[in-house]
Amino acid sequence: MIANWNVILPLLFFLVLIFLIGFWSNKKIRESHSFIQDYFLGGRQLGGFVLAMTMMATYGSASSFIGGPGVAYTKGLGWVLLSMAQLAAGYFVLMVLGKKFAIIARKYKAVTLIDFLKHRYQSNTVVILAAISIIVFLFSAMAAQWVGGARLIESLTGLSYTAALFIFAVSVLCYVIIGGFRAVALTDAVQGSVMFIGTIVLLIATIIAGGGISAIMHDLMAENPALLTPFGAERDLTPLYVSSFWILVGVGLVGLPQMSVRAMSYKDAKSMHRAIIIGTIVVGTIMLGMHLIGVLARPVIPGIEVGDLVMPTLALKVLPPFLAGVVLAAPMAAIMSTVDSLLILVGSAVVKDIYLNYIKPEASEKQVRKVSFWVTSIIGAAVVLFALSPPDLLIWLNLFSFGGLESVFIWPVVFGLYWSGGNKYGAVSSMVAGMGAFILFDRFYPNPFGMHTVVTSIAISLCMYVAASLLTAKKCGRCDMLNV
Repeated sequence: MIANWNVILPLLFFLVLIFLIGFWSNKKIRESHSFIQDYFLGGRQLGGFVLAMTMMATYGSASSFIGGPGVAYTKGLGWVLLSMAQLAAGYFVLMVLGKKFAIIARKYKAVTLIDFLKHRYQSNTVVILAAISIIVFLFSAMAAQWVGGARLIESLTGLSYTAALFIFAVSVLCYVIIGGFRAVALTDAVQGSVMFIGTIVLLIATIIAGGGISAIMHDLMAENPALLTPFGAERDLTPLYVSSFWILVGVGLVGLPQMSVRAMSYKDAKSMHRAIIIGTIVVGTIMLGMHLIGVLARPVIPGIEVGDLVMPTLALKVLPPFLAGVVLAAPMAAIMSTVDSLLILVGSAVVKDIYLNYIKPEASEKQVRKVSFWVTSIIGAAVVLFALSPPDLLIWLNLFSFGGLESVFIWPVVFGLYWSGGNKYGAVSSMVAGMGAFILFDRFYPNPFGMHTVVTSIAISLCMYVAASLLTAKKCGRCDMLNV
């Protein structure tokens, strides 16, 4: 039974606003001369503020607003330190890929990351491996967002988890199918603003509810002094492990397809530079604020057993109901903005990179539109089924997805841009080795040598790319080198 309308009404208002943006974007798509360019890339017309917010909102997901604070609640200030590796997320993506990626993407008329890889390496194997990787690893990332959205609605309304999951899934699917990338980018701007404000409000309210920083720190010290150290409550956050997160959620983000596609979509260089500044400020505020909230919440709401419930439980305790609803629109915004971007990305991999390349290259725009809508719907329904049995902490699903995608894509993308000697043999070897190494290490030998699994996998994929490219240099010649 739904219990607290003062909390729910702000969320309903937020959802109505999102749907209005979706319908407006759908009108733009119908007026567009290119459904593919507009639906999957927003017509490459994103300004600096929208670009910064869509990158941040895509990256700042359920793991940042629900899973991250939940882990910080358990481990202490050490997890806050680890989380700050995310500070330079937008900077790394836009500066490493930068103008060169946007120029080449326009030259190739690339709508997806796989379009770029296809033209760069002239290899069907690269295309198929990339599409499979995106579908496999982003499936787990989308499942994490579905779980996070459902748990949030469950905690606010008193509905069962299954009913909450259904409501969330239908809401997201409807506006993504209606509005495409343009709707995703514009709603991300709204959602990013909500996240920023919500983080600051909840942080202040938590400090007040705990009696001030000094009182909270005293309580944490009395409970377990290790909560206040960089090493975590169980002293398992070693310097090497924490440092390895600078690869996973810092430099390695260049290899995430959902991030790199944003570097194709901005309007001009001025927009890119403005996005770097705005994005760094917003990401820093949100990531520090949300993870710090998780630690400070421990004395305020002791005894939380499921970490993903820390954020909604805390908001309902320390804020008036209506304001709690406004603040809880922040994690809802984070979840929706990430899952809509992932849906568009997986849909583009199936429709643009598989259907149009290998199944029906002569498909009309009307047929592409129809297939896009059906693919998005089917993928969404499949993720819902997977999310019916959620893990206790959804952040691990998200980090698995991040590590897998980075292991597969980082070197084919970076060397594809900056090393003319890289070729299709290097790309295929790197992708296969990266994917295989990450899955095997994650399943059988996680955190080798005390580092996150992704570091070893990226190192192996790097060696394979360079070795295979050099060994096949004469065979490949200059057939697939960049002419820019």
